[in-house]
This record gives sequence, C-alpha cells and structure tokens, in this order.
Amino acid sequence: MPTATDSIHPLAVDPGCELVIAIDTLVDGVHFPVGTAPADVGFKALAVNLSDLAAMGADPLAARISLTLPDSIEGNDSSWRTAFEDGLAVLARRYGVAAAHPLTARGPLCVTVEALGSVPRGMALRRDGAAPGDRILVTGTLGDAGLALAAEGATMAREARAFLQIRLARPEPRVAAGIALRGLASAAIDVSDGLVADLGHILTASGWGAHLMVEDLPLSRALAETLPRERAWELALSSGDDYELCFTVAPDALAQVGDRLRGLDCGFTPIGTVTAEAGLQCLRADGSGLRPAPGYRHFQ
Repeated sequence: MPTATDSIHPLAVDPGCELVIAIDTLVDGVHFPVGTAPADVGFKALAVNLSDLAAMGADPLAARISLTLPDSIEGNDSSWRTAFEDGLAVLARRYGVAAAHPLTARGPLCVTVEALGSVPRGMALRRDGAAPGDRILVTGTLGDAGLALAAEGATMAREARAFLQIRLARPEPRVAAGIALRGLASAAIDVSDGLVADLGHILTASGWGAHLMVEDLPLSRALAETLPRERAWELALSSGDDYELCFTVAPDALAQVGDRLRGLDCGFTPIGTVTAEAGLQCLRADGSGLRPAPGYRHFQ
C-alpha cells in the first residue's frame, strides 16, 4: 500500500519494463471551478495524471505533487491542505500509488502532479498507430462534465446533478481498461479536451482521417434526458473533462475488445472508423454533417 512520505525513494522498475511519465497542472478557475472542495481538487489532480498513464497502458507507480496556495488559504489553517491530501490519498490507495507530501509555495491556487508508471517494453499504447479501416471506440459516456458546467444543468433533478458533479469533480481514470488494451489497441488517448480535439491528435499522429457517427456517441441518461439531441452531441464531442479512453482497433479485433473489457465498470462503444481521407467528419445517420466546436484550446 502507498504511504505519504516527504520524498519518493528510488523506484524499482521490473526488468523488461519501460518507465512512463505524465505531468499536468490544474489552475483554480480554469481546470476546476472556483470554490471546488479541496478533497475534490486533490482527487482530480491525481486522476487526470493517472488517466494519461491509462492512455499509455501503464501501471501507476508513484506521484510527486507541487502546490501553490494563496494567502487566503495558507494564512488561515492547515485544513484546506489536509483535505486536499485526503482526497488525493483516496485515489492513491486505490491504485497503489506512492505519493509524497506536496511541495508548497505561496501564489495563486495551482497544483501540478507528476505521475510515474511502468509498461512492458514495446507495449505502451501510442497515438500514431491507427490505420484506415480501424474502428474508433470510447469507454464510458461523454459530455457529462460539460453538462455539469453548463447552464442547462441548473434545472436538473438533484440525483442527476449529483451524478454529473461526481463526473466533473472525481473522474475515474480508466487504468484497468488501458492495461487490458495493451497489444490490441492500435492507438489510444484520454479524452480531456473534448473528443474532437483528442481524437484529432490520434489522426494527426497517424496521418489519417475519420468518420464519426454522432448517433452512436455514448450518452448518460442524465445528459440524454436533459438536452435536445443535437446539443447533447455537441457536449459529447467538444466539452472535455470526461477522462474516458478513445482508442482504435483493427475491425477483426472488436470481439477481443469485448473479451478484455468485459467485467470492467466502464463499458465501451464503437463510434466511427479511421479513413484514408484526411480530416474528421462527424455524421448523422442520414449522412449529413455536423460541425462541432473544436474542443478546449489551452492558450485561447
């Protein structure tokens, strides 16, 4: 089991494995709403990095955390930091991650996590292996975090709002799914900036295009029952913060996907096909195109 320490001791990576490193920064008011509970900030800060490891098929090993705190928090008492560490520890224990106590500094509320994992040599999932004819799949459901942030979510029933808030504040990294897809997925990425943006990274790295069938997008009951279907598709395609896996497999490997992911709680859905024709086309069932927003852009 992991323990919180002042520093991480040297890591032993099994022979025949490669070290995988992910690092991400979350900024108050940008990557989580102002006023988010500190335990949720801690949980999500680790979750988004474990999601990056999952997209590479890696087993999580350890994490290092850097935290800046404004005077309004640091000057009061230690309760905010304690709650932050408690939230992070929930996920660390679940995945056996050794997490050091955060290094702290004074400044705007911001947290950076570096996560380390391992994967058998040559088995890491990459973005550049998709080929024309490959099927495109996603785990879980899409657009829930987007609806949690959208104005439409304000009038929902309490149960639905609670579900969406969990999807936003405490996303579940699909670590087991990523490991199960080793040697099977031709390409993979996690959906953090929106499906259109993140699938676009696979297509750019692989040098191909894709057709997505918007009516096949997996939607939660909360999303499907709250919004008109075109608005629901828009969030599923572009809103981001889902932290599901988007991956491609050869068409004759679909049965194997079912065999490997059966029993996991995330599910999976085929949503499109990689094409030799460049560009991403989002299509309705009648063949007409839908032009979604491009997804989150970090410097715009």
